[in-house]
Amino acid sequence: MTTGAQTPRSPARPRRSRLRTFLPLGVAAWLVLEIWLLTLVAGASSGLVVFLVLVAGIILGSVVIKRAGRRAFRNLSEALQQRQSGVMPAAARPNSEGNGLMMLGGLLLMIPGLVSDAVGLLLLLPPVQKAVSRSAERTFERKLREADAGTLGGAFQQARMYRPDGKVVPGEVVRDEPGDTPQEPRPPLTH
Repeated sequence: MTTGAQTPRSPARPRRSRLRTFLPLGVAAWLVLEIWLLTLVAGASSGLVVFLVLVAGIILGSVVIKRAGRRAFRNLSEALQQRQSGVMPAAARPNSEGNGLMMLGGLLLMIPGLVSDAVGLLLLLPPVQKAVSRSAERTFERKLREADAGTLGGAFQQARMYRPDGKVVPGEVVRDEPGDTPQEPRPPLTH
């Protein structure tokens, strides 16, 4: 049954970011490349060699992750002990950098495939870790400079007010602090 009233149109959807557009395609291409390389190596040698390479990657990756995790935990506990004793911990120690990249390299070694193993092994090299770390730091700083002014709380509040289905929930936050005098009533919100 129609009433003659037009159906409300949903507001324009925001554009998808490039990452959301191309990430599934990149993951699919990476999986196809990994499978193709494994079948190529299996054809050139044997299935046992491929199996041994995959098992060696899993074992090496778990050892790397365990070592990096222990090192990170040791650095954290030393910093906490120094802080409790009243000594300010050093800003950065030479052996404390690269734990995250080392863990990422170990994870990539554990993922079955030759390309992921090669990238994981590259991430274990200190010059590569420094280059990736510097690049990530520059990118992060650039994104922070490009970001709109405001606070994280403001961004969270904005995300809560504009829901993905397009509905806007009008409202106002009123905080009553202890010891404050009561405020006069506020006028109703209008559009």
